[in-house]
Amino acid sequence: MSLPTTVDALVQALQSVGYFADRRLATAVFLALKLQRPLLLEGEPGVGKTALAKALSEVLARSLIRLQCYDGLEQREALYEWNYAAQLLHMRAAEGQGSADMAQVEREVYQDRYLIRRPLLQALQAPAPGAVLLIDEVDRADEPFEAFLLEYLGEYQVSIPEIGTVRATATPVTILTSNRTRDLHDAVKRRCLYHWLDYPERERELAIVRAQVPGASAALAQQVAEFVGRLRSQPFANAFQRAPGIAESVEWAKALVALDTIVVDPEVVSDTAGILFKQREDVAALTRDMAVQLLQPADA
Repeated sequence: MSLPTTVDALVQALQSVGYFADRRLATAVFLALKLQRPLLLEGEPGVGKTALAKALSEVLARSLIRLQCYDGLEQREALYEWNYAAQLLHMRAAEGQGSADMAQVEREVYQDRYLIRRPLLQALQAPAPGAVLLIDEVDRADEPFEAFLLEYLGEYQVSIPEIGTVRATATPVTILTSNRTRDLHDAVKRRCLYHWLDYPERERELAIVRAQVPGASAALAQQVAEFVGRLRSQPFANAFQRAPGIAESVEWAKALVALDTIVVDPEVVSDTAGILFKQREDVAALTRDMAVQLLQPADA
């Protein structure tokens, strides 16, 4: 599929696959597509950073390639490694046939067929129209890995000592996400467009819940959006280690539908608090009295 020609067209295309982006986010994505630049998304967990990459792959009809970052992630797990077992078998077979030209044997074992492609190399070599590469939670990787990414982010190419420089067949759409558990190096940020993704306003969250949970009544979806929105607001948010994200809002709405809930009350909130929160302390902090306050009409 061709790229959307306007920001509004991109907003509509994302909505068609269930992702409701505000104009600022859609503008950042549109520019990343037009300028062929990586897009760095930072924000709290659960605000839709990863979901955006999945939605873009659907909108653009491109395969989604995901590199999940973690502490200790090595280059070979992100880029490539050689199939050592197959290389060893080839060398033994060459020895068995009496091959004396070891230089030729060495060249043979570094052929393309012995190369195991990892996400970065897969994205660079994806056929047209290219892939969507999600480098997820890059802040969980260590600083040397950030330095390793610079060549890819700046030039859409990587260097493999045994082969040489591999450049993108078709420029991949690249999305980096960060929960900001630590600051990323400026060199990474300079190579990317940047957008801070915040929790959605109530109307957008309501639209998301209604789209993702069609079984929820309009009244129930509105209660969910209003309740979670007030949970994230002051002074309630201070009582929790982490406020619920959009994913928790949707999951909670699904749970309420499964329980045949018509109207959310304090007892239902207490019984389902483990869906909104994933920390024991946060579940305990959502008391019945707080639930009563949160469920009061906004003008009360």
